[in-house]
Amino acid sequence: MFSNRDLKKLLIPLVVEQILTALMGTMDTMMVARVSSAAISGVSIVDSINKLVIFLFGAMATGGTIICSQYIGHRDRQAANNAGRQVLLSSLALSVIVAVLCFLLRRFLLKLIFGTVEADVMANAVSYFSIVVLGYPFLTLFSAGAALYRAGGNSRLPMIVSIVSNAINIAGNALLIFVFHLGAAGAAIATVFSQFISAVVILVCLRRPGQVIDVGPYLRIRPDLNVIWRVLCVGIPTGVENAMFQFGKLIVQSTVSTLGTVAMASNALVVTVELFSSMPSMAIGQGLVTVAGQCVGAGRIDEARGYIKKLTLWSGIVLLIANWALYFATPLVTKAAGAEPEVAKLTLHTVFIISLVKPFIWNIAFTPGNGMRAAGDVRYSMILSTVSMWIFRVGLSTVLCRVCGVGLIGIWCGYFADWTCRTICFHLRFRSDKWHSHSLI
Repeated sequence: MFSNRDLKKLLIPLVVEQILTALMGTMDTMMVARVSSAAISGVSIVDSINKLVIFLFGAMATGGTIICSQYIGHRDRQAANNAGRQVLLSSLALSVIVAVLCFLLRRFLLKLIFGTVEADVMANAVSYFSIVVLGYPFLTLFSAGAALYRAGGNSRLPMIVSIVSNAINIAGNALLIFVFHLGAAGAAIATVFSQFISAVVILVCLRRPGQVIDVGPYLRIRPDLNVIWRVLCVGIPTGVENAMFQFGKLIVQSTVSTLGTVAMASNALVVTVELFSSMPSMAIGQGLVTVAGQCVGAGRIDEARGYIKKLTLWSGIVLLIANWALYFATPLVTKAAGAEPEVAKLTLHTVFIISLVKPFIWNIAFTPGNGMRAAGDVRYSMILSTVSMWIFRVGLSTVLCRVCGVGLIGIWCGYFADWTCRTICFHLRFRSDKWHSHSLI
């Protein structure tokens, strides 16, 4: 169903979008950091909540991508169009509810999660959070619209919109932070405005003639509870998996904080490098959802299996190259960050160990799972990911660091064990026939 040229047209824009968005997000943080330590601290604690919300919205988009991809593969364009409408409608309704609740409970949520922080930090956090929640509906509409494009095999347009949106965000930050001196509030305004622009553009583009998924006039969309339920059956387990992953990261971070300032500073740099090395492979995994979804919808299970193997191989090659490229670039990263010699040394040592292990287990632990989710096998992934994370990534790393005194490498040993467990379990699941025995359409 997909030639190598088709795959490249789908995957390359996804890779570019992932990398550029992350780079622009890093620049966003650096610009806020120039205001004051209280401003960046306030923004950073709100970002941990934003990431959780984004994961939940992303889960809805994933559910929409899978359902629409299967309908397209099944050559049922009318059902795909209806599913696209329901994804937009349900995503908008959910985001409005979440935005209203977060706005009304913003002070309570910040105090509940982060406890007592300095007054100026909390003031910046409340100011930033009060504005940024207004962008949740726009963020969700863009994610849903981009998901509909990707379901049809077009990832180029969402990439272009995302790049333009992030450029607007950076320009807005520069204007509102450095010219109008609005601090954290200025960063929030720029973020919401860029999200508004991206939502408007993607919705206008979806109404152009000749789209793979035609959502029709927006004001005529009415709820179809049967289709919404199908989307939720995929989106909810994915959202739970993402939420548990985020909670686990927060707990691991609390363990890192017990290791001292050097370890904390080093781990912050290591996490940044490790995340960038994963992004090309993560983008390939996103593309696999569309490819495998269309194959499963067409009833071509053998082709879906073949594409999962092919894209997992491509992802592994890209991951190997990215890991070692970033390892050799790590000294530049530590220098640019102004890291002290002890921090730089520990960072380089940790990244070296990760580069030896990660290319051989991370890829199989994550990439094939996207293809199996596209077939509707979301509950298995949710249960496996949650259990493995709490036992190994959280449990083992906590024991190694707090009880055995292993140090920072103990954190990453927990990650390695988690990836290994997922690799074994996903490999066994893939060899069975259970992953494609679900019925979504």
